[in-house]
Amino acid sequence: MSATDVAAIVVGGGVAGLAAGLELQSAFGEVVVIDASDRPGGVMRTDHVSGFVIERGPSTVQVKAPMLRFLKKLGLEGALLKAQPAGRQRYVFHDRGLVQVPTSPLGLLRTPLLSKAGKLRMLAEPLIPRGNPGSETVARYVGRRLGSEVVSRLVGPFLTGVYAGDEDRLGAAAVFPSLTRHRSMAVGLLAQGLGRLRRRGLRGSYSSVGGLGPFARTLAERLVEPPALRTRATALWREGSSWHVELSGPGGGRALSSPRVVVATPAAEASQLLRSASPEVAQALAGIEYAPIVGVPLGVEPAAVRTPIEGFGFLVGRDAGLQLLGCLFMSRLFENRAPEGREQLHCMLGGVRWPEAIDTPDDVLVERLYQDLDRTLGLRGEPKALAVTRWERAVAQPGCDHLKRLAAVGMRLREMPGLALAGGYLHGVSVGDALVSGVRAARAVSG
Repeated sequence: MSATDVAAIVVGGGVAGLAAGLELQSAFGEVVVIDASDRPGGVMRTDHVSGFVIERGPSTVQVKAPMLRFLKKLGLEGALLKAQPAGRQRYVFHDRGLVQVPTSPLGLLRTPLLSKAGKLRMLAEPLIPRGNPGSETVARYVGRRLGSEVVSRLVGPFLTGVYAGDEDRLGAAAVFPSLTRHRSMAVGLLAQGLGRLRRRGLRGSYSSVGGLGPFARTLAERLVEPPALRTRATALWREGSSWHVELSGPGGGRALSSPRVVVATPAAEASQLLRSASPEVAQALAGIEYAPIVGVPLGVEPAAVRTPIEGFGFLVGRDAGLQLLGCLFMSRLFENRAPEGREQLHCMLGGVRWPEAIDTPDDVLVERLYQDLDRTLGLRGEPKALAVTRWERAVAQPGCDHLKRLAAVGMRLREMPGLALAGGYLHGVSVGDALVSGVRAARAVSG
């Protein structure tokens, strides 16, 4: 099969792939981004339903310094929309009610989430030997240093919100790299705070005026050549100094050739594509687990719940015995997310806590959700489910072997010039982390 020569190829049109494409375009002027989906952005998808603006995937973004620099270079920092001040209030469901999450050392000392004994145990952290966090789960590492109450009532719910994961399975060094590299978590937190001041990212949570789907389209529109949608990469191999990518989709089978390829798909898809080019890398990527998530946005009347809808939302720890992972109060975070006089709750189920949710019928799923919302918020009426969105592989689950796995992948890639990986399974699962991974991958193949 003859191949068309191009300056650079990006496989995957999510935020990592779009960022890689834009970075490569600035260096070489020509890039082809391909994606099997019907729209750019990957899991960043926004729809309008009955007057509500709903997110099918992630709902907010944290804009750290590398992402901000990338957006400023494109002149796109103005596309960001900051969450309203009420979003600083975050809650955890605990002991039959919502309790505000402490955000300062004084708040930790005053919070009802921890007992007096739990607070005293936490203060002993600087005296605990460092141990070997590279081999410990989050539960083991944090429990050893701060106590079991901090794990179950603070860290566990936090990991539910970020990873939909289990503190007994996630690796401490992979999840908290900036903390575990120090002898003490207290020192790590101080260094992390000072680093944020130096790096000058944006504080708070962000979206865009129309949601994260339109934000992804804004990135895609900056590409000179629009992403080739509904197009799948079926094979990848190297001939001489060029990589060849075989495609399927509109127009039948064809191939592209380039000295530079970024594979910006989830780990499972990247593994399939790399089977011939590098069986070792393919095997390593195939071992990365993912958690499923089912998102259910709801439209409610403000008076339909006993607990006031205010703040960012709430998370639910594993010990609560609920299937609900958490709920974001989207209409309190951003304007125009709900019609006048209505509220939008974005609820998340599934994760490693309830993986069967991905195959549970909609009516059963929504009924279970209503039961959990009755326990957490107190329902007076039946809200309206606006959509049910299922992501079978939503969030990567970095275990204790994750960093070693990535190190092995990195060693093999150094033997394969012109090829790099990008995506949320590498060094952070957030939208911002995925975007930055695309920028770094583009630079890696540009040298």
